[in-house]
Amino acid sequence: MENQRLLLFAALMFVLFLLWQNWMEFKAKKYPPPAPPVATAPAGVAGQAGVPAPPAPGQDVLPAAPTVGTGPQALGGGQRVHVATDLFDAEIDTVGGDLRRVGLRTYPESIEQRDQPFQLLKDSGPEIFIAQSGLLAPSNGPAPNHNAPFSAEQTEYRLADGQDALEVRLHWSDPSGVKVIKTYTFRRGSFLVELNQRVENGGASDWQGAQYRQFQRTPPKTSSSFFGSGVITYTGAVISTPEERYQKISFDDIAKQELNKSVKDGWIAMIQHYFLGAWIPNAGETDDFYTKVVGGNRYVVGMRGAVQAVPVGATGDFRTRLYVGPKLPDVLSDIAPNLHLTVDYGALTIIAEPLFWLLKWIHAIVGNWGWAIIFLTILIKLAFYKLSETSYRSMANMRRLAPELTRLKELYGEDKQRMNQEMMALYKREKVNPLGGCLPILVQIPVFIALYWVLVESVQLRQAPFMLWIKDMAIPDPYYVLPLIMGVTMFVQQKLSPAPPDPVQAKVMMALPVVFTFMFLWFPAGLVLYWVVNNMLSIAQQWVITKRVESGADSGKNAAQGGGKVAAAVGKQVGKLVDLAKQSLAGPTKPGKRRK
Repeated sequence: MENQRLLLFAALMFVLFLLWQNWMEFKAKKYPPPAPPVATAPAGVAGQAGVPAPPAPGQDVLPAAPTVGTGPQALGGGQRVHVATDLFDAEIDTVGGDLRRVGLRTYPESIEQRDQPFQLLKDSGPEIFIAQSGLLAPSNGPAPNHNAPFSAEQTEYRLADGQDALEVRLHWSDPSGVKVIKTYTFRRGSFLVELNQRVENGGASDWQGAQYRQFQRTPPKTSSSFFGSGVITYTGAVISTPEERYQKISFDDIAKQELNKSVKDGWIAMIQHYFLGAWIPNAGETDDFYTKVVGGNRYVVGMRGAVQAVPVGATGDFRTRLYVGPKLPDVLSDIAPNLHLTVDYGALTIIAEPLFWLLKWIHAIVGNWGWAIIFLTILIKLAFYKLSETSYRSMANMRRLAPELTRLKELYGEDKQRMNQEMMALYKREKVNPLGGCLPILVQIPVFIALYWVLVESVQLRQAPFMLWIKDMAIPDPYYVLPLIMGVTMFVQQKLSPAPPDPVQAKVMMALPVVFTFMFLWFPAGLVLYWVVNNMLSIAQQWVITKRVESGADSGKNAAQGGGKVAAAVGKQVGKLVDLAKQSLAGPTKPGKRRK
């Protein structure tokens, strides 16, 4: 009975974990936090929405509340500069030189719209997500912020065949003689964009200023139904610092308290499911990280560099990098330390990363992500074969003893102490370990959860077909075939397992297949495929062991070896996982601290 209680507890905890996680993300997206009141600038103070206040002479640039009214403010618009490369279909606005729209040409909008690039950055519609940059000068000196008007050399740029780089230049000038050339450099085969803001000081005095870079976006919209939204992942701001290598700053956090932090060798990002935008400063650079709310419903995360001087007649360059693209761990790890952590596997990263590496290795051989999931499931099942064997043998022996346990309950049901004594005597006499089926299962749960996040976070599964009606492994099965098969396999597993003596527990256990089936109707097909294959393999193994035990051919093995073998098997498998993780993570970066 204790065996069944532990199994029931583990199953329910797993279900509650998934439901709670999805609900929290759903609530954050559907009901975004109210923005705090936005102060109005006092008379005589110059300022614009979302622009950090310029510093006083000799002072560094510090964050300040946006000087706008309480109502929403529309984004300014000017002439659009269209940029087409092998990876991007982008638009730059001459107002501020902002990167307003970015479509990813190698990632279609959907399987039905394969000719439409996925719009990661956009400045219209229900959701806004743009990349902004500019310069700030002390005492309101001449410097173009993201509201300043630029002029473009041309309105259309296209990366030609055989061309490796494409430069887009925007110009700004001030009557004082200060000029700024804002240059975006796009490179073939790269989602990394280089930005240089060159100051040409033709004025009568030295120029001082600093650059800033920021993302501005609105909270994402979700469907009205929690379950209809499918798997919901984190969308919001992320920063990396030497002290905390991966820190989430949700929209709720931004609304409650503005960030003001000096950071050396860090980066900022806005992430969402499968994709991200990240500003990456130069190595060794110190920046002030900040967050704020502008226009009532737009959230900003940004960074400001140190003040630099440009003498009269000289030029000064303010360089930075911008990543706009998919969450590809191998690519991100080469761009900046800890940037690959935006592929968020949660607390089980040390297990998830080796699993993803193994999944990629299998895919390189079979060429299909669905079959890669199937073979990965088989390998995981083989790795835990001995643990599963111990568990199923214990379950089979408990099932064999079920009639005797029922008889004991009828005899001593009112005397709990006597009943427990008789049950322990029965286990000892029959050489059965009631916990033998639980410990191996509990050891495997972290692996199941880690694999769950691997399949959810892998952009490689987005729009990846499997076979027949499964055209996209990252969305739910359109005909619900896989979830129904999964429910049937869970029901078969329940029938092979011993029924709990307690009728209430028995009813709850039999209800679990229905609960899981309902929940998995909206889970990605790739994740459900893993569960189906795992259940089918488990059924085959459990059926063979159960038949052997019931026939008497294998009745005494579990007890003879007892808990010692279970502990040894558990320790061996844990050691294998640790070794595999060490090999996978033997690189320049390691997963850091995560804040949910």
